[in-house]
Amino acid sequence: MSDAAGEVRAAAARLREAGALLRRRPARETLSALARLLERWRDPTSPARLALERELPLAAGFSPAVVREGLSVALAEWTGDALLALVARELGGPAALDAAQPTMASPFDLTATLLAGALPAPALLALVAPLALRSPLLARPSSHDPVTARVVARDLAEIDAGLAACLEIVSFPADDAAALDAFVSADCVVATGGDATVASVAARVRPPRRFVGYGHRVSVALLGPEALRGEVLQQAARGLALDVALWDQLGCLSPVSVLVAAEGDGATPVAEALAQALREIERRLPRGRVDVAAKALLASERGAAEMRAAAGRPVAVLGATGEPFCVVREEDAAPRPAPLHRFVRVCPVAPGDLVRALTPLAPQLAGVALAGFGPRTPALGRALADLGASRICRPGRLQAPPLAWRHDGQGVVTPLVRLADFELD
Repeated sequence: MSDAAGEVRAAAARLREAGALLRRRPARETLSALARLLERWRDPTSPARLALERELPLAAGFSPAVVREGLSVALAEWTGDALLALVARELGGPAALDAAQPTMASPFDLTATLLAGALPAPALLALVAPLALRSPLLARPSSHDPVTARVVARDLAEIDAGLAACLEIVSFPADDAAALDAFVSADCVVATGGDATVASVAARVRPPRRFVGYGHRVSVALLGPEALRGEVLQQAARGLALDVALWDQLGCLSPVSVLVAAEGDGATPVAEALAQALREIERRLPRGRVDVAAKALLASERGAAEMRAAAGRPVAVLGATGEPFCVVREEDAAPRPAPLHRFVRVCPVAPGDLVRALTPLAPQLAGVALAGFGPRTPALGRALADLGASRICRPGRLQAPPLAWRHDGQGVVTPLVRLADFELD
């Protein structure tokens, strides 16, 4: 057994002991402590927020302005009351965790969560959700964000030492099989990341242990005839530029393409307005660090688009080579690589072909920004939900999901708990 595996097993043993004590406390007491944690994180002057804004840019490569704005947008509605409302909606309230009820919820003795990506808000929620159920949590931070989990743990220790004892952060190399086996021996295992990573972890978890996986997801925008001109177009472009610029387009709610449903050429004015909006937002929210592999993919996809344009295809590349964004006005909505880092494709689609054009993305579809469809909006929203989208909102709001957002169509806490029906009354 590796040294890391021994450390993981020791942490798991400590957490099981701490969890036994935690479950003796009323659920409402635990939720109250976590509500205070969320309120502190919403406060831009709190030590936790200041620490994250100071440390995350160095670790994850975001510009300080993007971290500051991204946190303000993401956490604006993540209040203590929102946490209580979430538990009430999904479980019926804290009493479901404490006493005999028509629906009773039992936490797992130990939850283990593999964090992924570089966005701090999803990491915060992934840490809070098991603790809200009074399940002690063993967490392995993402290599892209080694900061958020440790800041959460420090902040929680100041609020509630007993609850903080139920959160341990461990690190081990991705190729340390013994450490990973020790990690996934928890009663409930949560994994986020690429599809291959999630599948690999899932293969190690056998019933009756619970596995919850969140794989690769993408988001898009749809603009209809009423959003293709004038101030409505400018407003949509500014909103989409914010959705793209926040977190440098690296989150699952960052739109990678804009589908324009219109008769005639509606895609060109949208591409031009979006390029200008991205140029303007760069002054306020500059793009962060781009690694060598990402630079190569950006250059490759830009070059491929330029070659198609030079060959006389109805393609245009907007944004000079040295600018920190690229907008490609495509000739169709055929699936193409998404280099991210503020690279957006604007694709023309016949109004009746919107859902068909999105069908290839259905297994990975997360969010859709929607504008300009007038009375067609409800029917289109229904079709998008049937396709698999779990969040549909207006441009500019993709990066601000509510605390209770049903990620991947699931609840926030219900996948992490065992439910029982009490039918003796």
